[in-house]
Amino acid sequence: MLVLGIETSCDETAAALVTEDGNVVSDSVHSQIKLHAPYGGVVPELASRDHLRNVRPVIREVFSKAGIAPSAIDGIAVTCRPGLTGALLVGVQAAKGLAFALEKPLVGVDHLVGHLLAVFLKFPGAPEVPPAEYPFVALLASGGHTALYRVTGPQLEQVTELGATRDDAAGECFDKVGKLLGLGYPGGPLIDKLAKDGNPDAIELPWPMRRKGSLEFSFSGLKSNMLRWVTEHGLPGDDQTLRDVCAAFQRRVVDTLIFKTLEAAREQDVRTIVLAGGVAANRELRERSAAQAAVHGIRVVVPPFKACTDNASMIAYAGIQRLARGENDAHALVTSPHTSLPQSTKKGRGKRES
Repeated sequence: MLVLGIETSCDETAAALVTEDGNVVSDSVHSQIKLHAPYGGVVPELASRDHLRNVRPVIREVFSKAGIAPSAIDGIAVTCRPGLTGALLVGVQAAKGLAFALEKPLVGVDHLVGHLLAVFLKFPGAPEVPPAEYPFVALLASGGHTALYRVTGPQLEQVTELGATRDDAAGECFDKVGKLLGLGYPGGPLIDKLAKDGNPDAIELPWPMRRKGSLEFSFSGLKSNMLRWVTEHGLPGDDQTLRDVCAAFQRRVVDTLIFKTLEAAREQDVRTIVLAGGVAANRELRERSAAQAAVHGIRVVVPPFKACTDNASMIAYAGIQRLARGENDAHALVTSPHTSLPQSTKKGRGKRES
């Protein structure tokens, strides 16, 4: 089975051709980082218009790179939720038109399910990594989502939320702190780069909701503490202080993510952890999670670097799981800003009812 995947949920316009065993035949991603950088974040209306300009060229490119005709595909998968409504509509309408013209089945894919299954993708030239095995505990951390899941298979009903953020996502916190420190957008990769040469103990910062017995996260307090530090001390006046601040902030986020993920794996009695989402590209998270998990006899599996951030390959692979069962959404596909995964974590402060 060869499937075309289309992704337009936020600020990347992407298309990919993927086989049922996870081999990526060709892929293309048009990033909008330069478009949104002057505003310090994604502007939904600008994102939608840019998707509209680029969705057709990106789709054409993947067929050209693969050297095959559109008629050769067996189906189409497109992100239909969650995401920016206007952005999602561009991808879904493009997919509907193409499916109608080619007389191919079409399925909608939940963006978060795509991230959870990205670990099964195999890109040409990428190092061979033993695949993840079900069941596993997945940490999905990105600009819009931070949650822990127990995953026993590729279907929606086989994914259970164990805990999520009560407020800000980890990736959003990285970007907002990067903006606060004058690093520009997106802040996550720049903080990671600077933190490598910093001292994480040089700056006093609290640990964000790092208590035992809870698999929920909260990063709003850490973001507020960073704002207070900058207000009191001003922007770091020399390179080393900036590196130390970045290292201290990143260590608080990364160690909290690892601490909760390991606790979830032990509670669920699983031996495999999967890192997913844009924050999974973070160097320190990859290195420290693998080292700390190994102490407990737990294996950490991370998708290929290019599969961590938003891409269409993961959407195609997730769609294959539905197409293989004969499903077809061609006449009933709609978009939604909300995930279809069951959610158990409530937003906001306060004690949770048992």
